[in-house]
Amino acid sequence: MNRPEFYPVRSLIYVDLAHEDYRIKLENWLYRYHIPDSISQFGPYVSKYAFYQALPTPPGGERFGTVRMQMTEHYWLANPNDIRNFVHHKALTEYFPKDVLIWQNNMPDEGNSHKINKSEEVNFEGDDARATKGSEELGTVPFIFAFIPVWWEEDFKGEGRTVEDGPNYRWQFMVHYPEGVTLEEGDKWLKEEFLPAYTEQDEVIRCLSSKIIKEINSCDFDRVVEMWFPCQSAWVVATEKAAKKVKKPSWAETTDFPYLKKSYGISGIFLSDIARSDNMTGYHGYITMR
Repeated sequence: MNRPEFYPVRSLIYVDLAHEDYRIKLENWLYRYHIPDSISQFGPYVSKYAFYQALPTPPGGERFGTVRMQMTEHYWLANPNDIRNFVHHKALTEYFPKDVLIWQNNMPDEGNSHKINKSEEVNFEGDDARATKGSEELGTVPFIFAFIPVWWEEDFKGEGRTVEDGPNYRWQFMVHYPEGVTLEEGDKWLKEEFLPAYTEQDEVIRCLSSKIIKEINSCDFDRVVEMWFPCQSAWVVATEKAAKKVKKPSWAETTDFPYLKKSYGISGIFLSDIARSDNMTGYHGYITMR
């Protein structure tokens, strides 16, 4: 019998929010249906599955394609793409209605998502839903699902920091270089222009990065970066300074900093240090407040 190989890897999913009215709807689906559905499917080969709540978007953060709901993190013990290549029949299909993709801003809102008619509901197979590309023309965003190494590959600033040094305001973002720009070209600009413009500032206390492992699921994005700041105001100050220093690359997609299309060339999220829900160890069902 063929078996998947041991392949520890981390994945990150960015979950946006199309409208504040949809926040409680998306939360209800995530905690009432999606967590138990997911654990039922991958429980034997995932060691961590956690939700990190998005912090409010800081002033000026919209141009970086900031998502507004959460970041979902998995630590896989096997490559999930390999698992699908084996004889693999799901006993139950995930409950993933089309409206979820509308709430997450991956599909256009036709004005009907405030009221769901269960008899007319369209359900997506989970893997198909996670492959949604979004549409710049329609103002929607791609479903970003990226795999990266378990450990950070590159450390640009702040090695040796501990929890005793204080809480951190984390800016995690991914970049997708334009078509025709090689990873080497894009990374040269990122590492020689973009990152130093931040890391040379006192407001930045930590900076780490890894290449995205594209061969697992053909993610469009190329690299993930995480920068830490003492607070939101420090990010605003650092970004104002960086915008004046970073040279515009010849392949720029926009006229203004950060020179990448929001949501498609750059997308990110602002986080605190800890997960809102560590689902593998702390999920106890959808228990409401009385």
